[in-house]
Amino acid sequence: MAVLHIGDQAPDFDLPAVVAGVKKRFRLSEHIGSNNILLAFYPFNWENIAREQMVLFQKERDRFAEHHTQVVAISVESIMNTAVWERTIGPLDFTLCSDFWPHGHVARQYGVLQEDGIDAGACEHAIFVVDRTGRIVSRTIYSVGQVPDIDGILQFLKQPAA
Repeated sequence: MAVLHIGDQAPDFDLPAVVAGVKKRFRLSEHIGSNNILLAFYPFNWENIAREQMVLFQKERDRFAEHHTQVVAISVESIMNTAVWERTIGPLDFTLCSDFWPHGHVARQYGVLQEDGIDAGACEHAIFVVDRTGRIVSRTIYSVGQVPDIDGILQFLKQPAA
């Protein structure tokens, strides 16, 4: 499994997605250049922690926009499951991607697919920030049950680019 570091080029991907209830495709390379992209990997839909995280992203969407940052959430759930979940907790105005087939391919590229143990096959809770040049400028892996620190992420985005 790849381990990506700060400064690495973010691997491109093309995944089925849901945005505000509409099914689309999301290709990372098509969004490079216009905004920073926050990639939020999470294990599964229907978990309380995932719902809490996505609701926080929705609540803070204007603050992310102020920092020219597009939120893209990614799990290994199917697009149909993700669409139903989004309707249940949303609507959400940001992209929810399905890394279902080939299973966990993108999570594996980013080094956050759990390969062993009870949660094998799930994404870890992880946040990557990809800058406008396509480089990874932040990478954080969160422990099980920990909601990513949205305020900390926003503070990081407020800093001037190095």
